[in-house]
Order: sequence, then structure tokens, then C-alpha cells
Amino acid sequence: MTIRDDHALASDLATEAGERLLSLRGREGFEHPPALRAEGDRQAHVFLTEALARLRPSDSVLSEEATREEREDPARRTAERVWIVDPLDGTREFAEEGREDWAVHVALWERGELVAGAVALPAQGRTLSTAEPPKLAPYEGGRFRIAVSRTRPPEFVQKLAYLAGADLVPIGSAGAKISAVLTGEVEAYVHAGGQYEWDSAAPVAVALASGAHASRIDGSELAYNQEDPTLPDILVSLPELAPTLLAGIRDLHR
Repeated sequence: MTIRDDHALASDLATEAGERLLSLRGREGFEHPPALRAEGDRQAHVFLTEALARLRPSDSVLSEEATREEREDPARRTAERVWIVDPLDGTREFAEEGREDWAVHVALWERGELVAGAVALPAQGRTLSTAEPPKLAPYEGGRFRIAVSRTRPPEFVQKLAYLAGADLVPIGSAGAKISAVLTGEVEAYVHAGGQYEWDSAAPVAVALASGAHASRIDGSELAYNQEDPTLPDILVSLPELAPTLLAGIRDLHR
């Protein structure tokens, strides 16, 4: 790889990691889901961390698949630039034949802000990135759709949908859910079941670059490269819907 800007690098790395994951599906020796999930996580993590070490040797990396010691490295907290990556977002979906709702996340945090990011959706044949942010579809009123977990949608989101006049759409990984907002498949994503920074950094970077709303469910800013990488909740939506959703969430939590 030649030297390129951070936006293009994030996109290229996420895309290539996704292509490698696609080629792993169905390969001999990985027919069983547990083996496929483990090898997918491992291969994508090794590819991304080795590529970043070679191409951005002065930057730190926070990866879901890093060891606890690597995640807790104090150098990361004082670094000016940190790549936040999820090598395989949606391992369950990745290992289910025919599912397309899994992703690869590559984001760059610099001096307090997400400045670049890419979400590869390999089985859908596309990558969303800050290099060319998607154009949001305008909200034209009426019922709208909220992406939720396909296995454990929060009860309060079901109540929120009822109050706001919305339909729930189950989708796999966090990256696939936020990407669905950006591509017009849904209008919002609400989650309060607990996540980590790598679950949302890249899709949030692309969402913000696209002009979408992205925040905690109380409306406060999402913060990354924290000492504790947990991020309990998130709201991503078309900007026109954010006030309605935030007001509904406040009412439900009173």
C-alpha cells in the first residue's frame, strides 16, 4: 500500500479486511460457526493491526480483539491519534450462511474527535466512509423505522416506537444498523443494552460526516478513547427525528 490520507486509508483497510473475511466463509476447516467466528476475528484483527503498525507507526490502536493489557496500555490515553477498530462486527451474523448484516469498522480518533472512519459491509458489496459520506434521504413525515437488535431489542425502545409511531426493524451488527440509517433502510437506531467504543466509532464517524444525528440517549456527546471503553447507549438518526426521539426517551425515563 502507498501512503494515503486517513479517510482513504480507513476505507481501504476496512474493505480489504472484509474481502478477506468473505473468502474465509465456506473455506474447508471452517464449516462450523464457532471455528469460523474465531478465525474471522483473528484474521481480521491481525491484518488491521499489522497494516496500521506499518502505515501509521506513530499512532495507537484500540481493537476489540486486543488483549486486556493492550487495551489498558496507558500510552493510548495520552496518544494524539488512536485508531479504533472492530475487526468483525457481528460475528454471529458472519457465521450464519447468507446473512449480510455484519461489518468491519476502522475509525481514527484525533485529539478528542473522530476525524475519519469507514464501515465495510462486505456481504453487501459496499463500504461507507468519511472519504465520500453517504447522502441522507430526507424524512418526509409519517411513520418511520427504528433499527434494533435482532435478538434482544430493549423494552424501552419498543415503548418508544409505540409512542412515536415507528416500526421496529431487526438488524444484526451495530455497524449494519447505523449504516441502515445512512442508506435509507431505516430512519433511526436506538440502543441501550451496553456497547464498547469499537462497536460505534467508525459508523458514528461516517454518520456525523453525513450530517446525521449521533449522541447518547440523553443527548450528550459520544466520547471515545476513554480509559474505560464501555459506551452504554447510543442514538443515531436523521437529524429531523432527533428532537422527537430524545423527548420520547426522556419521557420514558422519568
